[in-house]
Order: sequence, then C-alpha cells, then structure tokens
Amino acid sequence: MWYLIVTARSIIWMLISLLATLLMLGAFMSPLWLVRGQQEIHFGNETITYTSSVGVYTKCGKPIKIEGPACTAIAVRGLSTDSNVFPGAWKAATIFLITGLIIMSATVFMGLVSCRIQSFFKKSIFTMSGAAQAIAGICFILGVMLHPMGWGAVRVQKLCGRDASPFYPGDCSLGMGLGLAVAGTLLAFVSACLSVPAENSTSSDKVQDQIYEGQTLICLL
Repeated sequence: MWYLIVTARSIIWMLISLLATLLMLGAFMSPLWLVRGQQEIHFGNETITYTSSVGVYTKCGKPIKIEGPACTAIAVRGLSTDSNVFPGAWKAATIFLITGLIIMSATVFMGLVSCRIQSFFKKSIFTMSGAAQAIAGICFILGVMLHPMGWGAVRVQKLCGRDASPFYPGDCSLGMGLGLAVAGTLLAFVSACLSVPAENSTSSDKVQDQIYEGQTLICLL
C-alpha cells in the first residue's frame, strides 16, 4: 500500500529549498555583481543613459542600439574562453555555482518524492538531501568568494578603473546579483537545517497513527 505524507514542516523545507535554488540561479545569470555608475552615449539627437555591469557569466555594456545596454555572456567559448576575457577565478566560480545548483535542483526533486517515499536504500531522503544541501551551500560559498578574486582582471579594471583589485571594486559598486547569491547561499544552509525537523514530522506518532487507521493521504500541520 502506498502513502502520501505531507506536513507543514516538509512543505516549508521544500519551499525554502526551491527558493534557494531560484535565487542562486537568478544570481548566476545576473550581470549585476559589479555595477559602474550611469554613463551617457549619443545616438544622433538621442542621449541614452546606461549602466555597465558584470557578473559571473554575463555582462552589460555600452549600447549598440538605442534600445538600451547590450547584455551578453562572457564565456563565448565556455571554460576555454581566453582568461583575459573570462578570468580564471570566474571560471572556477562558474563550476562551483553550477555544481551547487545541480545538487540543489536534485534535492528539490527529492523533496517532491519524499511525499511518497521517505527512505532510499534504508537511508532517509531528508537526511541525504540535508547533507547534499550543506555541500551545495559550500559550493555556493566558494563560488561567491572566487568572484572578488577576479576583480583585478583586465576586464574589471576597464570597467571599474585601474584601482580595481581582488576584493576591492574600485569605481564600481556591488550589485543586486551578489546580494541574490548571498541570500541563496544562506537559504541553502537554512534548508539543510530544516531537513531534520521535516524528517521528524513525517515519521511522528501522529503519522503512524493515521497509517494504522488505514489512511493513505496524510496531511498534518
């Protein structure tokens, strides 16, 4: 007989895991890690104000049309892109962030499966997912810390001035993308901690009592 077990704590755990994943995905795709102040460019009689910025994997620069800034990927050839274009520290950051995202995505899927199956090879899905989320959080920390290490690259100095150096952004300011990355990292560890109460809630005496009563759909607050 199959059982579908849903508790408030397991739902909260799944939602926070999903939120952490989405925040970090948004951070990874965002060019707003380092932001240069507003600049102007003229197209005929039109004056366009734009903001240059760069992230881990994308950038926004001088507009080539009147619509707005041109935003593209930095790594046009992936990890084989010239290090003057795509700094080595950012290549490593990309690897760690993508690894963390893959792990977090897998735990979100496992969270959905946990409503039906609570263990896998006699190991709790919640425990395994919590451990995996902690590993993902470590990957996120490494990825976030590696980005400032590349601030001394030629690309960054062209954007932020010659004073830009590792962990010093020069004339640039920190953008929303970095904030999203920090928030996603923190929530990854929060979700890892919440996996324990989520497991306890799905194996509580109240759940067992309803199973003994023959119920297959069990919902608890």
